[in-house]
Amino acid sequence: MEHPENNEEYKGLTVNSGVAQPSIVNPYLNRKRFARRQYTVDEIVEGILQGNVTMLSQAVTLVESVIPEHQEKAQQVIERCLPHSGNSVRIGISGVPGAGKSTSIDEFGIHVLQRCGGKLAVLAIDPSSERSKGSILGDKTRMEKLSVHPDAFIRPSPTAGSLGGVARKTRETIILCEAAGFDKIFIETVGVGQSETACHSMVDFFLLIQVAGTGDELQGIKRGIMEISDGIVINKCDGDNVKRCEMAAQNFRNALHFFPPSESGWERKVLTYSGFYGYGIKEVWDMIYQYFDFVKLNGYFDYRRRQQNKYWMYETIDNGLRSRFYNNPVIKEALHKMEQSVQQGEKTSFMAAHDLIQLYINNI
Repeated sequence: MEHPENNEEYKGLTVNSGVAQPSIVNPYLNRKRFARRQYTVDEIVEGILQGNVTMLSQAVTLVESVIPEHQEKAQQVIERCLPHSGNSVRIGISGVPGAGKSTSIDEFGIHVLQRCGGKLAVLAIDPSSERSKGSILGDKTRMEKLSVHPDAFIRPSPTAGSLGGVARKTRETIILCEAAGFDKIFIETVGVGQSETACHSMVDFFLLIQVAGTGDELQGIKRGIMEISDGIVINKCDGDNVKRCEMAAQNFRNALHFFPPSESGWERKVLTYSGFYGYGIKEVWDMIYQYFDFVKLNGYFDYRRRQQNKYWMYETIDNGLRSRFYNNPVIKEALHKMEQSVQQGEKTSFMAAHDLIQLYINNI
Protein backbone atom coordinates (compact mmCIF):
# COMPACT_ATOMS: atom_id res chain seq x y z
CA MET A 1 0.00 0.00 0.00
CA GLU A 2 1.05 3.59 -0.64
CA HIS A 3 1.93 5.57 2.43
CA PRO A 4 -0.68 8.23 3.24
CA GLU A 5 2.19 10.62 3.89
CA ASN A 6 2.82 10.69 0.12
CA ASN A 7 -0.54 12.32 -0.58
CA GLU A 8 -0.72 15.84 -2.00
CA GLU A 9 -1.61 17.35 1.35
CA TYR A 10 1.78 16.21 2.70
CA LYS A 11 4.02 17.70 0.02
CA GLY A 12 6.84 18.49 2.40
CA LEU A 13 7.16 14.92 3.64
CA THR A 14 8.31 11.94 1.54
CA VAL A 15 8.73 8.32 2.70
CA ASN A 16 10.96 6.07 0.62
CA SER A 17 9.97 2.47 -0.14
CA GLY A 18 13.09 1.14 1.58
CA VAL A 19 15.90 -1.20 0.62
CA ALA A 20 15.03 -4.58 -0.87
CA GLN A 21 15.73 -7.36 1.65
CA PRO A 22 18.26 -10.01 0.57
CA SER A 23 17.30 -13.68 0.45
CA ILE A 24 17.77 -15.70 3.64
CA VAL A 25 19.57 -18.35 1.57
CA ASN A 26 23.21 -17.78 0.78
CA PRO A 27 23.38 -17.21 -3.02
CA TYR A 28 26.90 -18.65 -3.07
CA LEU A 29 25.80 -21.90 -1.38
CA ASN A 30 27.08 -24.94 -3.23
CA ARG A 31 24.33 -27.50 -2.75
CA LYS A 32 26.31 -30.26 -4.44
CA ARG A 33 28.86 -29.98 -1.69
CA PHE A 34 26.32 -31.26 0.86
CA ALA A 35 24.76 -33.93 -1.33
CA ARG A 36 25.12 -37.43 0.11
CA ARG A 37 27.04 -39.81 -2.08
CA GLN A 38 25.02 -42.69 -3.45
CA TYR A 39 26.93 -45.95 -3.02
CA THR A 40 26.56 -48.84 -5.44
CA VAL A 41 25.39 -52.29 -4.39
CA ASP A 42 28.94 -53.65 -4.73
CA GLU A 43 30.35 -50.90 -2.51
CA ILE A 44 27.70 -51.44 0.17
CA VAL A 45 28.10 -55.23 0.21
CA GLU A 46 31.90 -54.97 0.32
CA GLY A 47 31.72 -52.48 3.18
CA ILE A 48 29.30 -54.66 5.15
CA LEU A 49 31.46 -57.77 4.78
CA GLN A 50 34.43 -55.73 6.02
CA GLY A 51 32.47 -54.69 9.11
CA ASN A 52 32.09 -51.05 8.08
CA VAL A 53 29.37 -49.65 10.38
CA THR A 54 28.73 -46.67 8.07
CA MET A 55 27.94 -48.97 5.15
CA LEU A 56 25.79 -51.12 7.41
CA SER A 57 23.79 -48.06 8.46
CA GLN A 58 23.37 -47.04 4.82
CA ALA A 59 22.06 -50.52 4.00
CA VAL A 60 19.59 -50.48 6.92
CA THR A 61 18.32 -47.09 5.73
CA LEU A 62 17.69 -48.59 2.29
CA VAL A 63 15.85 -51.52 3.85
CA GLU A 64 13.58 -49.19 5.84
CA SER A 65 12.89 -46.87 2.91
CA VAL A 66 9.50 -47.01 1.17
CA ILE A 67 10.88 -45.70 -2.15
CA PRO A 68 10.64 -48.50 -4.77
CA GLU A 69 14.16 -47.81 -6.10
CA HIS A 70 15.59 -48.11 -2.60
CA GLN A 71 13.65 -51.31 -1.92
CA GLU A 72 14.97 -52.91 -5.09
CA LYS A 73 18.53 -51.90 -4.20
CA ALA A 74 18.08 -53.19 -0.64
CA GLN A 75 16.90 -56.58 -1.89
CA GLN A 76 20.03 -56.92 -4.01
CA VAL A 77 22.19 -56.13 -0.97
CA ILE A 78 20.30 -58.65 1.18
CA GLU A 79 20.64 -61.42 -1.42
CA ARG A 80 24.40 -60.83 -1.61
CA CYS A 81 24.70 -60.84 2.22
CA LEU A 82 22.46 -63.85 2.83
CA PRO A 83 25.20 -66.51 2.41
CA HIS A 84 27.21 -64.76 5.15
CA SER A 85 24.35 -64.69 7.68
CA GLY A 86 22.96 -67.13 10.22
CA ASN A 87 26.06 -67.25 12.44
CA SER A 88 24.77 -65.30 15.44
CA VAL A 89 22.62 -65.81 18.53
CA ARG A 90 19.46 -63.73 18.40
CA ILE A 91 17.80 -62.69 21.64
CA GLY A 92 14.47 -60.91 21.82
CA ILE A 93 13.84 -58.71 24.85
CA SER A 94 10.37 -57.50 25.72
CA GLY A 95 8.46 -56.28 28.75
CA VAL A 96 5.86 -53.87 30.02
CA PRO A 97 6.55 -50.16 29.44
CA GLY A 98 8.81 -48.85 32.18
CA ALA A 99 10.23 -52.27 33.04
CA GLY A 100 13.75 -51.03 32.28
CA LYS A 101 14.39 -52.76 28.96
CA SER A 102 16.88 -50.21 27.60
CA THR A 103 18.78 -49.96 30.89
CA SER A 104 18.90 -53.75 31.15
CA ILE A 105 20.15 -54.11 27.58
CA ASP A 106 22.97 -51.71 28.42
CA GLU A 107 24.05 -53.93 31.32
CA PHE A 108 23.40 -57.17 29.43
CA GLY A 109 25.45 -55.99 26.45
CA ILE A 110 28.48 -54.95 28.49
CA HIS A 111 28.36 -58.21 30.43
CA VAL A 112 28.19 -60.44 27.36
CA LEU A 113 30.93 -58.51 25.53
CA GLN A 114 33.26 -58.80 28.53
CA ARG A 115 32.38 -62.43 29.04
CA CYS A 116 32.50 -63.76 25.49
CA GLY A 117 33.98 -61.01 23.33
CA GLY A 118 32.73 -60.69 19.77
CA LYS A 119 30.43 -57.95 18.47
CA LEU A 120 26.94 -56.96 19.54
CA ALA A 121 24.14 -55.35 17.52
CA VAL A 122 21.10 -53.88 19.27
CA LEU A 123 17.99 -53.33 17.16
CA ALA A 124 15.75 -51.10 19.25
CA ILE A 125 12.19 -50.70 18.01
CA ASP A 126 10.68 -47.32 18.87
CA PRO A 127 6.90 -46.68 18.77
CA SER A 128 5.60 -44.37 16.05
CA SER A 129 2.94 -41.74 16.63
CA GLU A 130 -0.47 -42.59 15.21
CA ARG A 131 -1.01 -38.90 14.39
CA SER A 132 2.29 -37.55 13.11
CA LYS A 133 3.73 -41.00 12.16
CA GLY A 134 7.04 -39.88 13.68
CA SER A 135 9.29 -41.55 16.26
CA ILE A 136 11.69 -40.11 18.82
CA LEU A 137 14.30 -42.88 18.28
CA GLY A 138 15.85 -42.08 21.64
CA ASP A 139 16.57 -45.58 22.95
CA LYS A 140 20.28 -45.09 22.34
CA THR A 141 20.41 -42.29 24.92
CA ARG A 142 19.56 -44.79 27.68
CA MET A 143 22.37 -47.14 26.64
CA GLU A 144 25.26 -44.98 27.81
CA LYS A 145 27.86 -47.75 27.99
CA LEU A 146 27.02 -49.58 24.78
CA SER A 147 26.66 -46.38 22.74
CA VAL A 148 30.40 -45.68 23.15
CA HIS A 149 31.62 -49.28 23.02
CA PRO A 150 33.70 -49.99 19.89
CA ASP A 151 32.21 -53.48 19.42
CA ALA A 152 28.56 -52.45 19.75
CA PHE A 153 26.15 -51.19 17.10
CA ILE A 154 22.81 -49.68 18.15
CA ARG A 155 20.15 -49.01 15.54
CA PRO A 156 16.75 -47.61 16.63
CA SER A 157 13.97 -48.11 14.10
CA PRO A 158 10.34 -46.91 14.02
CA THR A 159 7.48 -49.39 14.18
CA ALA A 160 5.85 -47.58 11.24
CA GLY A 161 2.47 -49.12 12.03
CA SER A 162 3.65 -52.73 12.33
CA LEU A 163 2.16 -54.93 15.03
CA GLY A 164 3.95 -56.79 17.76
CA GLY A 165 6.41 -54.04 18.50
CA VAL A 166 8.72 -55.21 15.75
CA ALA A 167 9.44 -53.22 12.62
CA ARG A 168 8.63 -54.94 9.32
CA LYS A 169 12.21 -54.73 8.15
CA THR A 170 13.84 -56.05 11.32
CA ARG A 171 14.26 -59.49 9.79
CA GLU A 172 16.30 -58.10 6.89
CA THR A 173 18.35 -55.93 9.26
CA ILE A 174 19.35 -59.06 11.20
CA ILE A 175 20.79 -60.57 8.00
CA LEU A 176 22.83 -57.43 7.33
CA CYS A 177 24.19 -57.31 10.89
CA GLU A 178 25.20 -60.96 10.77
CA ALA A 179 27.00 -60.42 7.46
CA ALA A 180 28.87 -57.50 9.08
CA GLY A 181 30.29 -59.86 11.71
CA PHE A 182 27.94 -59.24 14.63
CA ASP A 183 27.63 -62.60 16.40
CA LYS A 184 25.18 -61.40 19.08
CA ILE A 185 21.96 -59.56 18.25
CA PHE A 186 19.48 -58.07 20.72
CA ILE A 187 16.00 -57.08 19.53
CA GLU A 188 14.17 -54.74 21.89
CA THR A 189 10.43 -54.39 21.36
CA VAL A 190 8.17 -51.53 22.42
CA GLY A 191 6.10 -53.55 24.88
CA VAL A 192 4.07 -56.70 25.34
CA GLY A 193 0.93 -58.00 23.68
CA GLN A 194 -0.67 -60.91 21.92
CA SER A 195 1.15 -60.05 18.67
CA GLU A 196 4.64 -60.40 20.17
CA THR A 197 4.91 -63.60 18.11
CA ALA A 198 6.44 -61.39 15.40
CA CYS A 199 9.53 -60.96 17.58
CA HIS A 200 9.45 -64.57 18.77
CA SER A 201 9.54 -65.73 15.16
CA MET A 202 12.96 -64.17 14.50
CA VAL A 203 14.94 -64.85 17.68
CA ASP A 204 16.50 -67.91 19.33
CA PHE A 205 15.69 -66.88 22.90
CA PHE A 206 12.77 -64.69 24.01
CA LEU A 207 13.33 -62.90 27.33
CA LEU A 208 10.41 -61.29 29.14
CA ILE A 209 11.21 -58.50 31.62
CA GLN A 210 8.67 -57.81 34.33
CA VAL A 211 8.46 -55.63 37.42
CA ALA A 212 6.77 -56.32 40.74
CA GLY A 213 3.64 -54.60 41.93
CA THR A 214 1.94 -54.01 38.57
CA GLY A 215 -0.69 -56.73 38.84
CA ASP A 216 0.87 -58.76 36.04
CA GLU A 217 1.46 -61.65 38.44
CA LEU A 218 -2.25 -62.45 38.32
CA GLN A 219 -2.61 -61.84 34.61
CA GLY A 220 0.41 -64.04 33.94
CA ILE A 221 -1.91 -67.05 33.97
CA LYS A 222 -3.43 -65.83 30.71
CA ARG A 223 -2.20 -67.17 27.40
CA GLY A 224 -0.05 -64.91 25.26
CA ILE A 225 3.25 -63.38 26.10
CA MET A 226 4.26 -65.84 28.84
CA GLU A 227 3.47 -68.78 26.62
CA ILE A 228 6.15 -67.85 24.09
CA SER A 229 8.76 -66.70 26.61
CA ASP A 230 11.85 -68.84 27.14
CA GLY A 231 12.79 -67.01 30.33
CA ILE A 232 11.18 -64.47 32.68
CA VAL A 233 13.17 -61.99 34.78
CA ILE A 234 11.93 -59.54 37.41
CA ASN A 235 13.77 -56.21 37.22
CA LYS A 236 14.39 -53.56 39.90
CA CYS A 237 15.14 -56.13 42.60
CA ASP A 238 17.05 -53.79 44.88
CA GLY A 239 16.58 -51.83 48.11
CA ASP A 240 13.13 -52.10 49.65
CA ASN A 241 11.76 -53.80 46.54
CA VAL A 242 13.58 -57.14 47.03
CA LYS A 243 10.75 -58.88 48.91
CA ARG A 244 8.11 -57.74 46.42
CA CYS A 245 10.25 -59.00 43.52
CA GLU A 246 10.80 -62.38 45.17
CA MET A 247 7.07 -62.70 45.78
CA ALA A 248 6.32 -61.74 42.18
CA ALA A 249 8.85 -64.30 40.93
CA GLN A 250 7.16 -67.02 42.98
CA ASN A 251 3.75 -66.01 41.60
CA PHE A 252 5.11 -66.26 38.07
CA ARG A 253 6.58 -69.69 38.80
CA ASN A 254 3.19 -70.84 40.05
CA ALA A 255 1.50 -69.44 36.95
CA LEU A 256 3.88 -71.34 34.66
CA HIS A 257 2.55 -74.62 36.04
CA PHE A 258 -0.72 -73.94 34.20
CA PHE A 259 1.08 -73.90 30.85
CA PRO A 260 1.86 -76.99 28.79
CA PRO A 261 5.56 -77.91 28.40
CA SER A 262 7.44 -75.81 25.86
CA GLU A 263 8.03 -77.23 22.40
CA SER A 264 11.78 -77.37 23.00
CA GLY A 265 11.42 -79.30 26.25
CA TRP A 266 13.05 -76.45 28.15
CA GLU A 267 11.65 -75.68 31.60
CA ARG A 268 11.10 -71.94 31.83
CA LYS A 269 12.84 -70.20 34.70
CA VAL A 270 11.98 -67.03 36.63
CA LEU A 271 14.85 -64.96 38.04
CA THR A 272 15.25 -61.57 39.72
CA TYR A 273 17.89 -58.92 39.02
CA SER A 274 18.58 -55.18 39.08
CA GLY A 275 19.43 -53.57 35.77
CA PHE A 276 20.32 -50.24 37.41
CA TYR A 277 22.78 -51.64 39.94
CA GLY A 278 23.85 -54.68 37.93
CA TYR A 279 22.77 -57.27 40.52
CA GLY A 280 21.97 -60.75 39.20
CA ILE A 281 23.10 -60.09 35.60
CA LYS A 282 25.45 -63.09 35.63
CA GLU A 283 22.67 -65.45 36.76
CA VAL A 284 20.41 -64.26 33.95
CA TRP A 285 23.05 -64.98 31.35
CA ASP A 286 23.91 -68.32 32.91
CA MET A 287 20.26 -69.25 32.31
CA ILE A 288 20.41 -68.06 28.69
CA TYR A 289 23.57 -70.03 27.93
CA GLN A 290 22.09 -73.11 29.61
CA TYR A 291 19.14 -72.78 27.25
CA PHE A 292 21.39 -72.61 24.18
CA ASP A 293 23.34 -75.67 25.31
CA PHE A 294 20.06 -77.51 25.86
CA VAL A 295 18.40 -76.72 22.50
CA LYS A 296 21.57 -77.26 20.48
CA LEU A 297 21.99 -80.68 22.05
CA ASN A 298 18.46 -81.87 21.27
CA GLY A 299 18.37 -80.29 17.78
CA TYR A 300 15.62 -77.77 18.54
CA PHE A 301 17.88 -74.79 17.74
CA ASP A 302 18.21 -75.75 14.05
CA TYR A 303 14.55 -76.82 13.89
CA ARG A 304 13.42 -73.42 15.17
CA ARG A 305 15.58 -71.60 12.62
CA ARG A 306 13.99 -73.65 9.79
CA GLN A 307 10.48 -72.93 11.08
CA GLN A 308 11.30 -69.22 11.26
CA ASN A 309 12.46 -69.19 7.64
CA LYS A 310 9.19 -70.82 6.63
CA TYR A 311 7.19 -68.30 8.67
CA TRP A 312 8.92 -65.32 7.08
CA MET A 313 8.43 -66.74 3.60
CA TYR A 314 4.68 -66.55 4.13
CA GLU A 315 4.96 -63.12 5.78
CA THR A 316 6.90 -61.83 2.77
CA ILE A 317 4.23 -63.21 0.45
CA ASP A 318 1.49 -61.45 2.43
CA ASN A 319 3.37 -58.12 2.45
CA GLY A 320 4.19 -58.41 -1.25
CA LEU A 321 0.59 -59.14 -2.26
CA ARG A 322 -0.70 -56.29 -0.09
CA SER A 323 1.81 -53.87 -1.61
CA ARG A 324 1.00 -54.92 -5.18
CA PHE A 325 -2.72 -54.65 -4.52
CA TYR A 326 -2.67 -51.10 -3.16
CA ASN A 327 -0.14 -49.88 -5.75
CA ASN A 328 -2.18 -51.20 -8.66
CA PRO A 329 -3.39 -48.17 -10.69
CA VAL A 330 -6.83 -49.71 -11.31
CA ILE A 331 -7.32 -50.35 -7.61
CA LYS A 332 -6.14 -46.85 -6.72
CA GLU A 333 -8.80 -45.40 -8.98
CA ALA A 334 -11.60 -47.68 -7.75
CA LEU A 335 -10.72 -47.58 -4.07
CA HIS A 336 -12.02 -44.07 -3.39
CA LYS A 337 -15.34 -44.79 -5.13
CA MET A 338 -15.74 -48.00 -3.17
CA GLU A 339 -15.04 -46.17 0.09
CA GLN A 340 -17.84 -43.73 -0.68
CA SER A 341 -20.22 -46.57 -1.47
CA VAL A 342 -19.49 -48.19 1.88
CA GLN A 343 -19.82 -44.93 3.83
CA GLN A 344 -23.12 -44.12 2.14
CA GLY A 345 -24.51 -47.58 2.89
CA GLU A 346 -24.81 -48.64 -0.73
CA LYS A 347 -22.54 -51.65 -0.22
CA THR A 348 -21.39 -53.68 2.74
CA SER A 349 -17.71 -53.73 3.67
CA PHE A 350 -17.42 -57.40 2.76
CA MET A 351 -19.05 -56.99 -0.66
CA ALA A 352 -16.85 -53.98 -1.44
CA ALA A 353 -13.71 -55.92 -0.48
CA HIS A 354 -14.84 -58.85 -2.64
CA ASP A 355 -15.44 -56.58 -5.63
CA LEU A 356 -12.03 -54.92 -5.26
CA ILE A 357 -10.23 -58.25 -5.04
CA GLN A 358 -12.10 -59.52 -8.09
CA LEU A 359 -11.23 -56.31 -9.95
CA TYR A 360 -7.57 -56.80 -9.07
CA ILE A 361 -7.59 -60.43 -10.26
CA ASN A 362 -9.16 -59.43 -13.58
CA ASN A 363 -6.50 -56.76 -14.20
CA ILE A 364 -3.25 -58.53 -13.30
